[in-house]
Amino acid sequence: MTEPVLWEISAEGVVTMTLNRPEARNALNTALAEALFAGARRAEAEGARLVVVRAKGPVFCAGADLKERQGMSEDQVRARRLKGFAAYDALERLPMPSLAVLEGPAVGSGGEIAAACDFIIATPKASFRTPEALWGTVGATQRLPRILGKRLAKDMMFTGRVLSAEEAREAGLVTRVIAPEALEEALAGIIRTIAGAPPDAMRLAKRCVDEGLERDPRGALATELMAIEESLAGGEWRQRMAGFGKAAQ
Repeated sequence: MTEPVLWEISAEGVVTMTLNRPEARNALNTALAEALFAGARRAEAEGARLVVVRAKGPVFCAGADLKERQGMSEDQVRARRLKGFAAYDALERLPMPSLAVLEGPAVGSGGEIAAACDFIIATPKASFRTPEALWGTVGATQRLPRILGKRLAKDMMFTGRVLSAEEAREAGLVTRVIAPEALEEALAGIIRTIAGAPPDAMRLAKRCVDEGLERDPRGALATELMAIEESLAGGEWRQRMAGFGKAAQ
């Protein structure tokens, strides 16, 4: 049986999880949701420095696997959707940086998977669509409105509007749009930078941003101050500063 998610870790501690259902346009079924959840947990257990999520084939993820859903009872549909939510949450809660690489459309659940990562880079062929309400169901109502703003998110949900890669960049969902022929080189540069940075500092910075946005300004500052204390106690910053000093001489 083909693995729904290919999981590998490099010598530098970079985990790559590749959606591996190209014959089904990487539609999210139970097996894929479970594999994403397990892959995220494994990356954390392995102490990865960075997690990269990408996909095989021309479509990042076509949304929920509607073929699997045919014949399911309400309880089975509910259970499958909860597995999807658990997968998104596991990606979002990763303590290390995570990056989604989109080379094609992300529909419904595909947008959830990508948005659960810390940032997204894409080629011009990438796009985003959230047609759940038009199909008579509900989905993708939480992360995208927080990123895009509720008006644009509602436009997409109510009308089926497709957001192009460039529109997604302008709206803050995608951080970089890169030509296909330049993608691998650009991705390698991003990976080198993050994998070569102090992992504890990366994790602390991520924690400060994620928790700070959920708190008022005073609480956010307290989060950063606690992170600074943790960083100072770790001592890695001294080695880094000494290295910068030598390089400047």
